[in-house]
Order: sequence, then structure tokens, then C-alpha cells
Amino acid sequence: MRKHLKYVKYLARHKWFVFLAGRKVGVPLWRLIIHDWSKLLPSEWMPYATWFSGEPHKDGDELAFNRAWLLHQNRQPHHWQFWLLVYDRGDTEVLEMPDKFVREMVADWAGAGRAITGKWEPGTWYLKNRDKMKLHPKTRAKVEFYLHYIELCYDAPR
Repeated sequence: MRKHLKYVKYLARHKWFVFLAGRKVGVPLWRLIIHDWSKLLPSEWMPYATWFSGEPHKDGDELAFNRAWLLHQNRQPHHWQFWLLVYDRGDTEVLEMPDKFVREMVADWAGAGRAITGKWEPGTWYLKNRDKMKLHPKTRAKVEFYLHYIELCYDAPR
């Protein structure tokens, strides 16, 4: 029960900070309301609560978490992984993300960072991870524009 309370507390903080960041970059209100709705489904909730509980992991926890993370990416179009088309022949095509999802993704990064570290530093996180992300060139340009904008909004100490 304790791990579920801890996870609901984190999820509420995360959604609140995504909401604040999302309003700054113009994410549609409905997208912010339904942001990460799938984390409430048992297929995501249970593995996430276990994985982030702070308790030692048991056999099977990592596989369960990885499956939940894959489900989440495939349910939530604000994740860049949602926009990768993997062909049966093995090639991967990177599709351009619609603007509303780019904005939500940037707000998600900002909100996650604020909920975890207490700081508004999505640009720093992005620079550490940018080379691992497969983004369409137009999507990447929008990401970097919105990251710059959101960092300007939160430049003052909080």
C-alpha cells in the first residue's frame, strides 16, 4: 500500500508541474487534463508503483516495468517513441510529430524534472539525452525552440 501512496503522490506532482509548464508553451488544456491517463491503468500502474517504490527489485520487476513503459509510449503520443515506424524489413522511419504533442513532450520533460529534482531544467536534461532521441528534423527544431522558451519562462529562481 505504501508504494502506491508514494507513486500517487509523485504522479500528482508530475501532472501539476506538466500542467504549469504546458500552459507556458501553449499545450491545449484537454491534453494537459488527460496527460499520462494510461498510468492509471493496472498494466502501467502496478509495475510503475513497484519500480519506483524505492524497495529492492525482485525477479521480474524490470521486465514488468519495461513492458509497462512500452505500453505507455505506444498509448501516449507525446512520447517521441510513439512516432517511430518500424517496418517488417527492419528499417525505422522517424515521423514528424504534430505541434501539440511536441509542446506536451517538452512540458512533460520539464514537469518530470521539476517533480524529481525540484528544478526547472529540461534543457539540461535534453542536452544529455538529445543524441539518443530519434526525432524528425522539423520536430527537433520545434523541441529546441520550446525548450529555449520554457527555460526563459522559468529563468528566475523558484
